[in-house]
Amino acid sequence: MSGDNPFDHNDIDDVIHGRLRLGVMAYLSTASPAVFGELRDKVGTTDGNLSTHLKKLEEAGYVTQEKRFVGKKPQTRVFLTDAGRKAWLAWLARMEAIMRAAE
Repeated sequence: MSGDNPFDHNDIDDVIHGRLRLGVMAYLSTASPAVFGELRDKVGTTDGNLSTHLKKLEEAGYVTQEKRFVGKKPQTRVFLTDAGRKAWLAWLARMEAIMRAAE
């Protein structure tokens, strides 16, 4: 975290900071794992858009996806990884520091 300048935005994680990815990370921080359709509905997006953003989060190591069958229906579950939880907490801490400095 930027100790000398509380307004420094350079260490904000851009992977998380995107609006949809921010919603995904916030939801998964309380509801991991989440079924893909549930997550899609909670963040208010389309299947394709969510898939694109999940891929970016997965490439960063913040989420993993598990595909399985429930009965005869395919189901994708999305998990927040330990690295994802750590990155989420760091993002929250950075936002809190910026907000405190702005008071």
